[in-house]
Amino acid sequence: MRTRDINKEELVKEKTIEMIVKYGIEGFTMNKLAKECGISVATLYIYYADKEDLIKKIGTEMGTYFFKSSLKDFSPDMPFVEGLAKQWENRSEFMLKNTDKIACWEILQNSNYGEHIVNESLMELKEIMTKFLHRAIERKEIVPVSKEVFWSIAYGPLYNLLRFHEKGKGLGGSTPFQLTNEIQQEAFRLVIKALTP
Repeated sequence: MRTRDINKEELVKEKTIEMIVKYGIEGFTMNKLAKECGISVATLYIYYADKEDLIKKIGTEMGTYFFKSSLKDFSPDMPFVEGLAKQWENRSEFMLKNTDKIACWEILQNSNYGEHIVNESLMELKEIMTKFLHRAIERKEIVPVSKEVFWSIAYGPLYNLLRFHEKGKGLGGSTPFQLTNEIQQEAFRLVIKALTP
C-alpha cells in the first residue's frame, strides 16, 4: 500500500477548492483533479474513497477552519456589544483572507452536500452562538428575537459589505467600493442600534 504524501494531499485540497469555484460541482471530476495536480487518479484514491468523500471531507475541513477562526478570543459569556464586535472582526478577517475558500464554501453549502458539511463542522458553532444570543436576551442587552432574525440583522450587513468589497464595486456596480474600518464600524453601530433596547 502506498503512503500518504502531505504535500500532495494539500495540493489536492487546494486544487479541489479552485476547481469547484471555477467549474462548479457538476464540472468537477476526479480525472480533471488528478490532471490538474499532476498525479494519477489512483493516487487520489489513497486519500479519498470517491468524489463524494473528497467533497464532504474538504467541505467539513473548511467549515471547521471557519468555526475555529470565528471563535478566536470570543466567549458566549461576553457582553453583547463586545462579543458581536469580536465576531465581526473575526469573520471579516477570515473572509478577506480566504476568498477562494469562502466562494467554495458557498457553492458546497448550497449543494446536496450542504447539510452534511454544516452538520459535521458547524454544530458546535451554532450551539455557542445560540448560547451567546440567549444570554444577551436574558441580560436584556438585546431585544428578544428569533435566531434567524438575529443572524440576518447581526451578520447580514457585514456579509453584504464583504460581497461589495470582493467585487470591488458598490451598489449597482457603477462605483468602486472598498470595505474600510470606518465603513464597517458605521454598519456595526447601526446593527447595535437595531438590536439593543
